[in-house]
Amino acid sequence: MDIVEKVRGGVRLDLQEALELYDLDLFTLGTLASEIRQKMHEKRTYFNINRHINPTNICKDICKFCAYSASRKNPNPYTMSIDEIVSIAKNSWQKGAKEVHIVSAHNPEAGLEWYLGMFRAIKEELPEIHVKALTAAEINFLAQEYGLSIDEVLDRMVENGVDSMPGGGAEIFDEKVREYICKGKVSSSGWLEIHRKWHERGKKSNATMLFGHIESRAHRVDHMLRLRGLQDETGGFNCFIPLVYQRENNYLKVEQFPTGQEILKTMAISRIILDNIPHIKAYWVTATINLALIAQEYGANDLDGTIEKESIQAAAGAGSSHGMALEEFVHLIKDSGFTPVERDSLYNELRVW
Repeated sequence: MDIVEKVRGGVRLDLQEALELYDLDLFTLGTLASEIRQKMHEKRTYFNINRHINPTNICKDICKFCAYSASRKNPNPYTMSIDEIVSIAKNSWQKGAKEVHIVSAHNPEAGLEWYLGMFRAIKEELPEIHVKALTAAEINFLAQEYGLSIDEVLDRMVENGVDSMPGGGAEIFDEKVREYICKGKVSSSGWLEIHRKWHERGKKSNATMLFGHIESRAHRVDHMLRLRGLQDETGGFNCFIPLVYQRENNYLKVEQFPTGQEILKTMAISRIILDNIPHIKAYWVTATINLALIAQEYGANDLDGTIEKESIQAAAGAGSSHGMALEEFVHLIKDSGFTPVERDSLYNELRVW
């Protein structure tokens, strides 16, 4: 049975077999991924009306790929007050946002109460808004910084109103790669364990993979297989998000950037491998909106959301600093031959265009 027959027959691929997918031509690979997407989601493409809030850029870690944290390349440190954060959330809620997506730096000066207090304050003011917050890397930092167990941090998140977790901090699970690009950050096993524990609390999360830097194709496939393994155990991942590395204003010296074909192949392969994660997100912030729209033909069925404002990827060159208008978002999806579906954070359908 060749690799195409295996995929069409629903055979689960191992690492070597999955690597063979990269050798297929783009059209064949896209067709395979599109067939799976069609079975799962037909022509529906999901998005939500959301607001990204990045409350501080002061960070004790020094990741080579990061252009966001306050450093020589970004010498403008800031930390928002809780009142400022609540005010942003209120303003976004009034404009129709159903979710705030809160990801920060690892700020040792801010205090545990600042991290947890912002969620509580948002929920007191806006009890119906969905709070997606704290990556596994942030949780690991808080546990170490304040002498808490991971379980204690997760329990406090739940108590203070966090509804789901974003997938950031995963980068690439291979420890040698991590050692080079984000030494000192949460380990791959630590990242997976934090998400396992979160799922055990009946909560959902996303998973990411940062690619297009120094990793190999085998590292990408290994990353996906580890996520597939955890999803078999917990069923807690809503979505997988392959994040395209942003090249500006950081210390990672990357000569070869992935082509559009390589990005689309990686999207398609993630749809094929991750048979148990329902949604594949082409995050337009890192992929560009044009490539994200094409990725709908390569297995992606989610484009994230309107975002409104975003600082982390924008600092490294992504065109996301001011988000995208809802009308434009809907128009672009329709124009590309798909059906726009506004969803909530847990993929319940709110409106179909």
